[in-house]
This record gives sequence, C-alpha cells and structure tokens, in this order.
Amino acid sequence: MASLVDDLDTLLPQTQCGQCGFDGCRPYAQAMADGRADVNRCPPGGPQTIAALAQRLDRPARPLDPACGVHQPFRIALIDEEHCIGCTLCIQACPVDAILGANQSMHTVIEADCTGCELCVAPCPVDCITMVPADRDWTRADAQAARQRYQSRNARLSARHAESAGLAARTLANKPALATPSTTHDKQDRIAQALARARARRS
Repeated sequence: MASLVDDLDTLLPQTQCGQCGFDGCRPYAQAMADGRADVNRCPPGGPQTIAALAQRLDRPARPLDPACGVHQPFRIALIDEEHCIGCTLCIQACPVDAILGANQSMHTVIEADCTGCELCVAPCPVDCITMVPADRDWTRADAQAARQRYQSRNARLSARHAESAGLAARTLANKPALATPSTTHDKQDRIAQALARARARRS
C-alpha cells in the first residue's frame, strides 16, 4: 500500500492547495489508495493528471469534479508591496516557504518557488495579493522541488513546536506560580493599527 500511495503522490502536482478536499497532495493520494476518493479531484493537475491517476489505479478516467474547481493555466501570487502591512499571515499560509518578509515589513513572493496554490490570498487582511499568469507551465521538476520545500517546512515547524512545548514545560516546572504572558492581544492591536494605516493610504 505504501508504494501505491508513493506512486499516486508522485503523479500529483504538489501544489498542496487543498482543492481536492484533503489537506495536501499526500493525504489525497492516501485517500485514493484507500478507495475513499476518486481520481478526478485535482484542478491544478487537470485532465493529464486525472488520466495518469486512473491508469495507475486501473480505474476509468472521469472529467474533473466541478465541485473542486476548474483547471486553468498555471498562475502565481503577486503581492502589491505598496499596500502590504507586514502582518505575516500570508507567510504562515504558504505551504512551501515561497514568501519572504518579516513582521511589520514588506513581503514579497519568490516567483520560482510559488506553486499557485492561492492559500495566501484569503488570509490577507488588505487584499493586496492577486494571482497572475506565470507565463510558463508547471513541470514535473517543479512538483518535485515543491514537495521537498513542503516537507522541509513541515519538519522545521514540527521541530519548532516541539522546542516551544519543551521550553513551556520547563518554564512551568521552574516557575509554577507565574503565568506565561499572552501576546495575542498585542498582535491583534498591531494588526488593527496596520489595517487602519492601509485603509487611510487607499482612501
């Protein structure tokens, strides 16, 4: 079963967009291998990917499920840097680390690394991210590189989470009477102030 999942995952475009209804390409591959999902749920892959998946699973190829979206030419994200408020929400949403920037600093997309997943668009509070034609096709080499970046990001985030959990546990053990200060309120205030400044610039 593992080799089948690997084969199906390799055939997918590795955009990690979630349009298939699963949390990335690998979970979708697992669902197809388990018989829980059909082969026609990948808009970025389009008819070519559907045909390849159907052949590997010895199933009939079917038209793309319209509930998942539509197949279209490869596009990439573009940030209107003039209106970016540096909230980092797009950076947190990008599954392949294709956005550079820091808190309260302008962000920019690394075009060569962008998978066109569109996951950065919805979180942007000032609507300064648009999808534009990439003027090239998404290739198998692109998919392999995107998978590596996705896996590296997940490994880094897991390590950071484990480190933070360990630090919190040690802090709690050493200072049981002290509560850990929350910065959530401060961050929300900063974002609200940045939004106000962005709206003022646009008006």
